[in-house]
Parts: sequence; structure tokens; C-alpha cells
Amino acid sequence: MRLVYYLLMEESLEDFLERAQRDFLAHISLDCVVFGFHAGQLKILLLKMKHEDKRALPGGFVRKDETLEEAASRTLRERTGLENIFLQQFSVFSDPLRSDPDARPQSLVLAGVSPEKTGFFAQRFISVGFYALVEFSQVVPRPDVLSDTCDWYNLEERGPLILDHDQILAAALAALQAQLNYQPLGYNLLPRKFTLPELQKLYEAILGKKLDRRNFQRKIFSYGILRSLDEKRTGVAHKAPYLYSFDLRKYQKALKLGLQGGW
Repeated sequence: MRLVYYLLMEESLEDFLERAQRDFLAHISLDCVVFGFHAGQLKILLLKMKHEDKRALPGGFVRKDETLEEAASRTLRERTGLENIFLQQFSVFSDPLRSDPDARPQSLVLAGVSPEKTGFFAQRFISVGFYALVEFSQVVPRPDVLSDTCDWYNLEERGPLILDHDQILAAALAALQAQLNYQPLGYNLLPRKFTLPELQKLYEAILGKKLDRRNFQRKIFSYGILRSLDEKRTGVAHKAPYLYSFDLRKYQKALKLGLQGGW
């Protein structure tokens, strides 16, 4: 499906660069850290850029007629196929040395673009960082016109990223970990029905540490955001655990008012 999508894309690199010069704000970009959860591991969505060995976070630019939030939502809709993605702005990256003004134009020339059309990427960009939480199974990764592939990767298997994207990723993970101390997590990352062990594994994957089972369950139940279902997980080798779902009204209230205590 990714290959078909790429082949059907009507916009060429040169068309994109002409549109970028005309439609996008200068010097402002955005980088998105897209988190998913699958098989007990935290995943991130990465692009393999054309004529570059390193991968990159999904990113984009801001049209002259849209907000930063609208630009981030549009960018992620194009990369994932999803609407109404949970997005959180977490930092701004403005180091004058954060980007190499020669690297991207050179890679574009290698991709067949005329040198005179690469000027948009030769400028300094200040980037606004967003992190997104999505359900892994619902995403259809799609590369953009500047990349060859778009795929999920485990955090520890991603390899070094381009420019300062490793720094951006580290800051996003720290912000996500901090969110656990005052807001609930899980609704955007888990399927509608899940088990308590699955929810605990999500928290452990984000925090990077093991949590005591009894303490975790006592604390998560104290938030009052879970609804017990009269169903069990089928097809498991061990004792079938009960399924739960989030009480969306109470979950949204906890997002707004916050939670007590940290992990």
C-alpha cells in the first residue's frame, strides 16, 4: 500500500519546492514525534529520507493561512491517514547550528532537482516540536515527497537520526513521561478493550522501568477512569484476564483537572 501511495503521488520534488517557496512561512518548521504501542513496546514513526542514510521524524512546514496546530494535524494526517490525532506541543528548537544549510539542498540535487530550486531548504529553520499518540493498528504509514519510506521502529533500534532529531525525540519522551505524573495515558495508544497487564506494560514502556503490579493496579483504579467489562481476553496460554475500557467522560475530566501523585 505504501508503494502504491507513493507511485500515485502527483506532486514531484520540484513541484513541492515551488509550492513551498510560494505557500509556506519562511524559517518555521515543525517536527512530530509519533508514538505508538505494539507487542509491549513503545514505537516511533520515522521516515527514510531520499539519498540520506539516516532516518528522520515526520515533519513539515506552516502554510501562510494556518496555525501551527493546524499544520501539525495536516502533516500527521498525511503521514498516518488518521484524523483527530492527540497532539501536544512540547518545545521549540532554535539552536542556530541545529540544521546544515548545505546538506538538504545537496541531497535534493542528488534526487534530480535543479540546484536553483533548492533555496527554500538552505535557510535556517526554527522548529516547533509536537508529540502525537496514536493506536498502532490504525495507522497506515505514508512517506512524503522527500522520503522513500515511512515505518514504525522500536526506540532502541532506530539508529541515529538526522540533524537534531535525536534531541527532539529525547525531549518528547521526557514530556510524555512527565505527562504520566499529572494526566492519564492510554486512551490514544491502546485498542478500545485492553487488559490491566497491557496497560501496565504501556506505562512501563514509556517510563523505561518495571512497576509493581499491585501498586500499579491500586493507583490506576484510584483514578476512577477504568470501566470493567464482563469479557475476558481469549486465545492466551495462561489464565484469561478480564478486559477493561476507559470511561471517556472521567478520562477527559482527568485530562482537564489532572491527577494526584507520580510514578
